[in-house]
Amino acid sequence: MKKIAIIMGSDSDLPVVEKAVAVLKELEIPYEAHVYSAHRTPDEARDFSLHAEENGFGVIISVAGMAAHLGGVIAANTTLPVIGIPCKSSVLDGMDALLSTVMMPSGIPVATVAIGGGTNAALLAAEILAVSDGELSAKLKAKRESDKKKVLEKDAAVQEKLR
Repeated sequence: MKKIAIIMGSDSDLPVVEKAVAVLKELEIPYEAHVYSAHRTPDEARDFSLHAEENGFGVIISVAGMAAHLGGVIAANTTLPVIGIPCKSSVLDGMDALLSTVMMPSGIPVATVAIGGGTNAALLAAEILAVSDGELSAKLKAKRESDKKKVLEKDAAVQEKLR
């Protein structure tokens, strides 16, 4: 199975990364997480991206706030799918990162999830890998069923409480 890379621009992004990691662990998907800044360590971010495919990665998740150029820097140096997670900042509550991540120029796509959307980024990365991995596809379907069951149990509890 291909690995998923999670690249965060700062260790302050760790709470968002931990949400993604929890999903990857649940689905038993191998991953690596690194801190590489688009602005402070551009050579390392570029080098990781250039060699990600040959190093066994199938998808890269980029996590960054504020200017959030990390996803674009990574995407510019690989043809692997890149998923950007914009993070909240103290100034614009993450809207700056969202717009920086989603407004990529034609030819260099970065798929973008919600601000702080670590869970959905991991699920999207898993779905990308599952296109060619039947076992992973089955795990994702089982997770959906489990999630559905939990919601229906909550519905039943609310219905009982409100009677």
